[in-house]
Amino acid sequence: ALLPALLLLLLPLAALAAAAVLLGLPGYDIPPGVNQPAKLRLVLTVLLGTAALGRILEKTGLCSQITFGRYVRQGRKLGLDPKLFIQDLQFNEVPVRVYQPKATSDGPRRGILFFHGGGWVFGSLDTYEKVCRYLSRESDSVVVSVQYRLAPEHKYPAAYEDCLNATQHFLQHLEHYGVDPARVIVCGDSAGGNLAAAVSQTLAGSSELPKLRAQILIYPGLQALDFNLPSYQQNRGVPLLFRERAAFFALLYLNGDALHMQEVLEGSHIPPDMRLKYRKWVSPDNIPEEFKVRGVKPLRPTDFIAEVYETVKRFCEPNLCPLLAEDSVVHQLPESFILTCEYDVLRDDGLLYKKRLEDNGVRVTWYHLEDGFHGIISLYDYCGFSFPSGKRGLDSVVNFLKSL
Repeated sequence: ALLPALLLLLLPLAALAAAAVLLGLPGYDIPPGVNQPAKLRLVLTVLLGTAALGRILEKTGLCSQITFGRYVRQGRKLGLDPKLFIQDLQFNEVPVRVYQPKATSDGPRRGILFFHGGGWVFGSLDTYEKVCRYLSRESDSVVVSVQYRLAPEHKYPAAYEDCLNATQHFLQHLEHYGVDPARVIVCGDSAGGNLAAAVSQTLAGSSELPKLRAQILIYPGLQALDFNLPSYQQNRGVPLLFRERAAFFALLYLNGDALHMQEVLEGSHIPPDMRLKYRKWVSPDNIPEEFKVRGVKPLRPTDFIAEVYETVKRFCEPNLCPLLAEDSVVHQLPESFILTCEYDVLRDDGLLYKKRLEDNGVRVTWYHLEDGFHGIISLYDYCGFSFPSGKRGLDSVVNFLKSL
């Protein structure tokens, strides 16, 4: 409740933070090929200004940087939607927001469980309100947006368990929401794509609940073994997810802190034998050559540090890094849709999982935004201006849903 008042009091500090950000912007890489580079620069300025002001607030003891960042990212409340009935509920004690089209339907509708992005640290039901309303309206589906617990307050596997519990509850009560048991889909972007993949794997072998019809993974983060894949090298400084931030968020989700981030970035956290074991799935060799043309170089192997591995060894669990699941699980997965962006450090995670799914006989629809950057879907209509590529990506998801 104090945050709005604090903002007014701290406007001079905000101006200083924004000035510092603007002076530092040339250090960030915004390639000319991205969609709306000038608008992206503006969004980046806002986000970096928020982060700078958050650091000031934290140092003064007024509130943590993460708390301030969450508050700013909430966005404004939307009014009623004439086409949707929206209600906040609890599924297995997990807060959810259910979107149901008001129009009459000839039969049961599709059901979509949506897990939001934000590095497992940011994001909320309100943050993704526009996206979920759009998916529900345009695909004529019942959408359940899940508010899972966030890191660092709630470490792994809290977010995964919340998403799994909410999904299981929904699958047990589909009739109440007019949803077809044969057309339930899990969907998520970024960290939410990670959670959707993990939930899909967990439910793949279940015979007690309706089987998922599909999984939709929007620029998902699926592994934490290698932060030096081609897309990490090429896009390390491209907004909205920098290479260092990707490792920072993964560590915050795993351990509640970002200790040993440098060793993880360098690759010292995985034993050589384990790296060799997973090389069949996590390797630049599995990425098509056309994605390795710009700015990729072979890196010298780093020395393994056993003490670091002891703190991050759960990175090898498929519920945290779904790319590492065994073939016996992967081949049972439902039809999949994967969206990747060219200017995104997580691009190769999506490409590697696409190959794994296809190698195991899973049908995959792949949509690649050649001018896209990480987070562009949630910016399809941002603060009065739009990113057309984000709208194209969101519509590709809607078109896939309509095919199910």
